[in-house]
Amino acid sequence: LTSCRFDRHVHGKKVLVVTNTTIAPLYLDKVVDALTKGNPNVSVENVILPDGEKYKNMETLMKVFDKAIESRLDRRCTFVALGGGVIGDMCGFAAAAFLRGVNFIQIPTTVMAQVDSSVGGKTGINHPLGKNLIGAFYQPQCVLIDTDTLNTLPDRELASGLAEVIKYGLIRDAEFFEWQEMNMEKLMARDPDAFAYAIKRSCENKAEVVSLDEKESGLRATLNLGHTFGHAIETGFGYGEWLHGEAVAAGTVMAVDMSYRLGWIDSSIMKRVNDILQRAKLPTAPPETMTVEMFKSVMAVDKKVADGLLRLILLKGPLGNCVFTGEYDRKALDDTLSAFCKS
Repeated sequence: LTSCRFDRHVHGKKVLVVTNTTIAPLYLDKVVDALTKGNPNVSVENVILPDGEKYKNMETLMKVFDKAIESRLDRRCTFVALGGGVIGDMCGFAAAAFLRGVNFIQIPTTVMAQVDSSVGGKTGINHPLGKNLIGAFYQPQCVLIDTDTLNTLPDRELASGLAEVIKYGLIRDAEFFEWQEMNMEKLMARDPDAFAYAIKRSCENKAEVVSLDEKESGLRATLNLGHTFGHAIETGFGYGEWLHGEAVAAGTVMAVDMSYRLGWIDSSIMKRVNDILQRAKLPTAPPETMTVEMFKSVMAVDKKVADGLLRLILLKGPLGNCVFTGEYDRKALDDTLSAFCKS
């Protein structure tokens, strides 16, 4: 991070770095140095938020606005998101809303943020009734990924991010999924070359989809494989009890199970998904406290509901193919929920 040049990406003379209590002691000074190096006119403020999904709410978001207003930041300022997906989403949403929109830069420090959430311009916060229901599409000026930040990432966070890497293979890139099957142990051991490739390939997949459908009218929704079930787990079980990628992993298994029940994929895909998630040390079933009713009530307010119809991303055909559809036998959904829930 210290060797980066920010001068062409920073507009104006004032910068606000938004980070959290975990990341600040590790990287805040380095980023401030990089922002001011060769750019002595730039003044850098920071706001350090509590760490965790349970703080991805309106109250915490206000702390960003408080700091921006107290620091007399104007429309030419730049917000910098330094952290994982929660910080990126909140800083981006703050940048979209402050003075109706200011420049912002993403510096993602987790696998999850580097392979998925920092790219594509989705920003937002959670609501007690559902995840990411309040937000904006707002593109960053640039996304700066330094894979060295993964050296300080806890194992559980590392695995969580791999759920999104696996997703790209399943929905659109069978060759990438096969590469992951051969290289999962290298990824788990944080091999820098393997990780650089996984991040690059993930970002390419995401950027291609987003460029074709930025505001999610259809194609972009396919990036949410496993997320409808996963968001229900996060909301129902409690934000932050499971990491986003852990919930997405269990949700992916449920979506794959449902796809198989519909007769849309063969059993070998189901087995391969279970195997690779287990190798990535990710859960393959929801928490035991989740009930069918909890799933249904949260899924009813999912962003993919249109005219009262819940649309899902399901696999269909050979590996690397999926559909985004509301046209499925409702019994298959009920059967999947019943199979994974005790009540």
